[in-house]
Amino acid sequence: MLELAILGLLKESELHGYELKKRLAETLGSFSSVSFGSLYPALARLEAAGAVKAVEANSGPAHSPPVPMTGSLGAELAAFRARRPVTRSGRARKVYGITARGHQLFEELLAADSGSSDDDRTFNLKLAFARYLRPDDRLGLLERRRATLVERLARARASVRAGRERVDAYTRSLVEHGNETTEHDISWLDRLIAAERQKESPQ
Repeated sequence: MLELAILGLLKESELHGYELKKRLAETLGSFSSVSFGSLYPALARLEAAGAVKAVEANSGPAHSPPVPMTGSLGAELAAFRARRPVTRSGRARKVYGITARGHQLFEELLAADSGSSDDDRTFNLKLAFARYLRPDDRLGLLERRRATLVERLARARASVRAGRERVDAYTRSLVEHGNETTEHDISWLDRLIAAERQKESPQ
């Protein structure tokens, strides 16, 4: 799923490695622990597959805003220096961008049925980029997730009933809290599904 996250962020703008790692942490909490040791190999795989291109950033990060004209030469020089890429080696940093093949691969990964709707991280990641899905695929993602949570809730309730005499009050309270969270998520999905169906219905 890391490749999907990378491609999704690069669809929005070209980024260098540090910016990309920061965006993964800010936008996708599930991937907040991604390290450079896993990020750069993933970028290398995508680059080898022709899904990502890398160029040298000689004058700062891609799409850097212009230096504001303040009327003060010292202030403008300081602002310019703040926008320059800083590297220990003195070499320019690579800026990564998505290719036509990358757009195609992103769509394939996003629409693919992972077969594991029980994976919270996978669902959250796909939902973060759900705006790129076709309406039918987006609705299917939500409905599969809802069915998974309904099944999860039924199993948890059955487990509590079966082991009520053996489980202490604290453990039972923890399970009940988890069930309440699942119920809340189901209600949230019901609202999302209703909104999707309303979009599809003729006005």
